[in-house]
Amino acid sequence: MSEANPTKMNRFRTWALVAAVAAVPAVGFAAGKGDAGKGKAVFAQCSVCHNADSGEKKIGPGLKGLFKREKLGTGKKVTEANVRATVDDGGPGMPAYKEMLSDAEKDDLIAYLKTL
Repeated sequence: MSEANPTKMNRFRTWALVAAVAAVPAVGFAAGKGDAGKGKAVFAQCSVCHNADSGEKKIGPGLKGLFKREKLGTGKKVTEANVRATVDDGGPGMPAYKEMLSDAEKDDLIAYLKTL
């Protein structure tokens, strides 16, 4: 029986976290940007750590209703800019996705997170 490749597992976890964080776009993000259908595909990698269908914590917080919440886990207001900053910079236990996702993928991810 072979062991899972730790590099692949870390990258997969990172994608999962990025999806969660991508829910908040960066300052200057144009409202309505992104394709929620494509964002759902990006989020598939995030689902290892984040639930899309509930607010229950998995490894990271559940993201259902994210944009209806008052605050993020960091205490910051839920805005596209703050969600995107979280995706870009990571946070406690979450890797940074700034260099792992393109701007378009982040836009798509945020569009998807707004539908939850």
